[in-house]
Amino acid sequence: MSALTEYLVAILVLVGASFTLLGSIGLARLPDFFMRLHGPTKTTTLGVGAMVMASAIYFSVTGPGISLHEIAVTLFLFITAPVSAHLMAKAALHLLNKPEDATKE
Repeated sequence: MSALTEYLVAILVLVGASFTLLGSIGLARLPDFFMRLHGPTKTTTLGVGAMVMASAIYFSVTGPGISLHEIAVTLFLFITAPVSAHLMAKAALHLLNKPEDATKE
């Protein structure tokens, strides 16, 4: 494996881990349910997507051919995360879950 490929994989793993950490912190620290939806659905999706891309590059370079398993995982992730967030937001609105007063401004 070339040095350029190793650097690319390392950068993608670090970017993915950083986005995932940021999403987890947002989930723990944001004040209400609707704001907490953004942590796991936006930043964590990007983080896991970057790590899966790093995995696809690594196994495509070191293996016998292009790695398609990671592409399937990425498609499944990018399709299901927004849909699940939308359904959770609709359920919260249906249950009359109100945002915090500080977040209305």
